[in-house]
Amino acid sequence: MASPDKQHKRAQRAKAKAKQNRMGKGKAAVVHPVLANPLIDEPFDDVEIDLSTFDFKDIEENGFDPADFDDLFQAMKAGESISLLAMCVVFLQYPVLELVIAEEAQDAATDFMMGLLITYRGLFHNEDEDTAVEWIGGDAFQRAYNEASDILLKKNARGTPGARA
Repeated sequence: MASPDKQHKRAQRAKAKAKQNRMGKGKAAVVHPVLANPLIDEPFDDVEIDLSTFDFKDIEENGFDPADFDDLFQAMKAGESISLLAMCVVFLQYPVLELVIAEEAQDAATDFMMGLLITYRGLFHNEDEDTAVEWIGGDAFQRAYNEASDILLKKNARGTPGARA
């Protein structure tokens, strides 16, 4: 018998699939082909994140523990194995990041995002901070990040996952 956690995750997936079927969502009409991959479109649906316990002020004062963001970093790694664009789409859908962008000052949110990206590059590419910052400021990342942002704006404007603009 599966653990209660696995049972809960299966139930959540089944519930989401049933809702998807009721809505008649067709897989053919997607905003962008990158969203056709379930690892990229809504990658944190099965991850339990309690946003009520998230304390941004503590992070601003003391920094963050990379282990607290392992679910994000693993999803980004999976996305990056597909493409840089896929990694950016995953990154921008992280619920904690969405909360910070919505509730914090722009400079503080940008610093948080940079910290996450620098940490990711350090963990998975063995880059120091200067190299990671250079990568983030590079044309390839900037293009992918901006395109990912546009894709998610179109997706969210339609109100349905993957709907064609």
